[in-house]
Amino acid sequence: MEIIIRPKNKWWQLNWREIWFFRDLFYFLSWRDIKVKYKQTIIGALWAVFQPFTTMVVFTIFFGKFAKMPSDGVPYPIFVYAGLVFWTLFSSSLSHVSNTFMENERIITKVYFPRIILPASSIITNVVDCLIASLILFGMMIYYHFDISILGLTIFPVLITMTVFSTLGIGLFFSALNVKYRDVRFVLPFFIQILLFVTPVIYPVSIVSEKYRWILGLNPMSGVIETARVVILGVGQVNWQLLSMSVASMAVYCILGYLYFKKVERYFADVI
Repeated sequence: MEIIIRPKNKWWQLNWREIWFFRDLFYFLSWRDIKVKYKQTIIGALWAVFQPFTTMVVFTIFFGKFAKMPSDGVPYPIFVYAGLVFWTLFSSSLSHVSNTFMENERIITKVYFPRIILPASSIITNVVDCLIASLILFGMMIYYHFDISILGLTIFPVLITMTVFSTLGIGLFFSALNVKYRDVRFVLPFFIQILLFVTPVIYPVSIVSEKYRWILGLNPMSGVIETARVVILGVGQVNWQLLSMSVASMAVYCILGYLYFKKVERYFADVI
């Protein structure tokens, strides 16, 4: 007697009930990544602060002091650190998500579960790092006499959520592509490095001509970082046009990344 098992949903549909059923696996993978990252480290969670803080110091010296990069009237150290908090979350998460299937090859080939759990859980560690690094940002606000507003605290998790979804959308595409083409892991770090300089981390959006500012909107992190500086530091006005374009680009990347991931997901165990 031949038994054929067919999926209940179409290939592009997301089975939320199935994901909820495997929620314990999501918790386990997330907690595993957190423990592995800080296991046998000397300073522990302070490593989450070390990268953005050191980068902020270097950028302040070379771009703030030597290059005299404008910062819209905000002290350059806190200007660039506010951007680095979200940029570090994005870049670190994108690297982890893109390699998650290769790092979990044995699990994928032996056990069935919704594969999307792997990239989603790999971001949690970086979100925790972002929250820890944000404590330094609030400390810098006190040092530079910026008020910590209720609006800033309310919008902050929204901007983190936007960063997570932007990462997940782009990361799903690269992670699925990495399963078939292994040289993606060599190209991606270069891509992330270049993307840093086309994202308003070390410079304000105001230095870009209005005519070409829409190009920044194609990068979802542009709207996130620019809005973060306005609502958290309380300086300037929200650029709603840039933010709307960043939200739209985030949605497009999420849809395209998810569709490509679902299209090739069924072949992971055979190719990997």
